[in-house]
Amino acid sequence: MGKFLIKETKTGIKFDLKAGNGEVILTSEVYRSERSCMKGVASVQRNAPIAAVEDQTAEGFAKEKCPKFEIYTDKSGEIRFRLKATNGQIIGSSEGYKSMASCVNGIESVKKNAAESKIEKAEKAE
Repeated sequence: MGKFLIKETKTGIKFDLKAGNGEVILTSEVYRSERSCMKGVASVQRNAPIAAVEDQTAEGFAKEKCPKFEIYTDKSGEIRFRLKATNGQIIGSSEGYKSMASCVNGIESVKKNAAESKIEKAEKAE
């Protein structure tokens, strides 16, 4: 089972969703307060399991309603995804993947881990 790891940064507080193997599968924006960060975690828990997938790398892709995972290609050519809440705000994004299959596996891992993962606080800022 995965976990949400809450940690302080130089500019605020953020969370990472880690899969059972310890790999980071979703990273949040930096929040100003722990309370806001916890709302972000709750939003992932609520939205990820029901989110549609919109593949923006496909020509003429179908627009999905939020909540949704958006698959896109970044400036360096890697495939990434971001999770958007029902209000259209980005609540988490992935690392870059070399293949579409790996990216889709990442989305499935977020969907699977989001609802059941425990929440932990990091000991020290990284």
